[in-house]
Amino acid sequence: MAASENRTEEYVRVPTLEALLKDLNSNLAEANDAYLDNSAERFSKIFLMGPHRSGSTLFMQWLASSGLVAYPTNLLSRFFGAPLVGAKIQQLLTDPRFNFRNEILDFNSDISFSSDNGKTKGALAPNEFWYFWRRFLPFEQLDYSPADELRQKADLPSLRDELNTLANIFEKPFAMKAMIMNQNIPELAEQFEKSLFIWIRRDPVFNIQSALEARKRQYGDIRTWYSFKIKEYPALKNLDPLESVAGQIAAINRSVEQGIAMLPDQQRLVVQYEDFCQRPQHYYEEIVRRLEKQSGVNLMEHTKYCGEQSFASTNRWRLTEYSQDEAKRAYEEQCAS
Repeated sequence: MAASENRTEEYVRVPTLEALLKDLNSNLAEANDAYLDNSAERFSKIFLMGPHRSGSTLFMQWLASSGLVAYPTNLLSRFFGAPLVGAKIQQLLTDPRFNFRNEILDFNSDISFSSDNGKTKGALAPNEFWYFWRRFLPFEQLDYSPADELRQKADLPSLRDELNTLANIFEKPFAMKAMIMNQNIPELAEQFEKSLFIWIRRDPVFNIQSALEARKRQYGDIRTWYSFKIKEYPALKNLDPLESVAGQIAAINRSVEQGIAMLPDQQRLVVQYEDFCQRPQHYYEEIVRRLEKQSGVNLMEHTKYCGEQSFASTNRWRLTEYSQDEAKRAYEEQCAS
């Protein structure tokens, strides 16, 4: 996400780790390419779209814990430049099929439903995987490109081939956050015949509050931009923080709504965060139904829901800088503009 601003001490990147990962992934790139002969599209890709702080991390943790999908783990994220090699290493270290006499059990851990600004804990917990995405995208000043420019400058075929291969290695649909392409959904969708775009949508008032709180945690104040620099960033970045975030959330929701409207029904699903917290099983079954249509396989017989029956919503007003009514007005004004 935004890397140029000064982060608080807790969120500062570690230069030695960055250098190690860059060196490792560079040296593994050739080995990674050797696995690309397995890039035929066999399994669906599930892309989570929508604003930051909308409940997408909880949703991703829940989906990962279901066993229905494969996904980018914190372990796999270390191999952002060579994820196919990373997937094989992850299998070697964590797959029970390869656990010879219980020699290696350390990497296996339950997936919790807690996170910190999208970050999770545990080798097999879901990771946002943004370093992986940026390998293929031409984004520089903004995290957006017009459609024709993106098709010309991005390496979308290689992105497609690596995601197809990852799914084939794990032999499951592959689910991941894809908010970096909130404003380029059609260009991503055209790379896959089997895909499901899930829009995580939250009550905008509480979405705004959570985004302002994330700014404060990450940068120490609420004035610094947090998350991807959407195409409206130049017009929003210097506004009052409440207006800035309200405009940010409104613009993302507008883009995602327009983007998924262009997709057939079996390739899209709208998840209202508040409703998801009350009945996650409903959304599990909706996902399975769409995957069945794409694969032609009856999945429900083999994938009975065994997950959480509900989650506690975090929709309570906590901000002292602004009132709930002010947040509501700011969002309505941004939607009307």
